[in-house]
Amino acid sequence: MFEIRVLCDPADANRVTTALNAAFTTGDVRQYPTRDGKRTRFYLTADHRPTPQDWPTPEQAYADAPSINSEIGWTARFLADAGCYTELDREFYLRKAALLDRIALLDEQDATDCDATETAYAAAVFLLDIDQFGVICDPRAYVRQQYALTLSDQ
Repeated sequence: MFEIRVLCDPADANRVTTALNAAFTTGDVRQYPTRDGKRTRFYLTADHRPTPQDWPTPEQAYADAPSINSEIGWTARFLADAGCYTELDREFYLRKAALLDRIALLDEQDATDCDATETAYAAAVFLLDIDQFGVICDPRAYVRQQYALTLSDQ
């Protein structure tokens, strides 16, 4: 990920941001006038567009995953064993996000707009925040990628 800074004529700002959005996966644009007030200055985070092989399908990401029931049990045991106000590690949040993604995938077979989908999305965004990435890609795809990479490292 990288940050782009652009100085341009205010009339060109929309055209420039559209071109950047086409070339990169971008985050929110922060726009300000320049000191002299004649041009526009804006900043945005960007990343190269991922190639399709970088994003595993749910079937690929979760092929070797424990069952959903087993992951629910692991999550509950982990929380029960953690002391109050304990800072939880990234593995917990990754496994939780992957679990919620898998549950949402089951629900999405019946309806695309459901609570499970919203919850899985929120957990994925939280993982992106932990990893200090802005939402520059599909958060749930990021969870699948990270989960598959974690399993391949073990």
